[in-house]
Amino acid sequence: MSFFFTKMQGLGNDFIVIDAVRHNISLSIESIRKIADRHFGIGCDQVLILKAPTENSSGVDFSYRIFNADGGEAGFCGNGIRCLAKFALLSGLTKKRDLVFSTKTCTIKTHLEADGLVGVLLSSPIFEPKDIPFVAKEKALRYNLQILGYDDIEIGVVGVGNPHAVVMCNDCLNDNLITDLGPLISNNERFPERVNVDFMRVLSRDCVELRVYERGSGETLACGSGACACVVVGNLWGVLDSVVRVKLLGGDL
Repeated sequence: MSFFFTKMQGLGNDFIVIDAVRHNISLSIESIRKIADRHFGIGCDQVLILKAPTENSSGVDFSYRIFNADGGEAGFCGNGIRCLAKFALLSGLTKKRDLVFSTKTCTIKTHLEADGLVGVLLSSPIFEPKDIPFVAKEKALRYNLQILGYDDIEIGVVGVGNPHAVVMCNDCLNDNLITDLGPLISNNERFPERVNVDFMRVLSRDCVELRVYERGSGETLACGSGACACVVVGNLWGVLDSVVRVKLLGGDL
């Protein structure tokens, strides 16, 4: 099977974009893993498949599916949707600069500015544990997570199209913290569908440093949904204002 693809990135968070609107393309999980492999394939954090809207999607311009490098399907990707908004216009799929996209978990609005920047309007964040999903007796602003070999870890849990666990750190965000603790939280049994882990260090009320361990992809250079999640949780915890600059390895959001 052969098909055309486009390689795109947002702050180093990189994607393979596949146009399934004009082309009949169906990929197996194994094919997605091979494509995403950085050594023997093309290499990417996620594969994005852009499709026509489903029949019952009123007011939606496009639907899309997001697959992590391990082949698992995600519900949303913030940097990915910015790339798709630009791809749809530049590839001739639309002439509109305001678009509505749907995924399996949410609906997202985008606006392509004249300077090429893309604004994204998300649905409201989800805090009900069963809807994230997260195993907890009741909804709370903070939860304690037990990880073998560590003291209890305080996290905020929120759904922003994908489940996110936010960890606030007082010290520098070092590599060992991300690579060691990231997968332990991501695969914890209290997250039935695994979770993206956001390690946040507050620099001021309007600026944070963030590193994200994504389920199915590992650490990425940037994560749009993680940036949203950390600002939401930081605001609820009273340590952040409502407008915040998020500093990621690949750049700022």
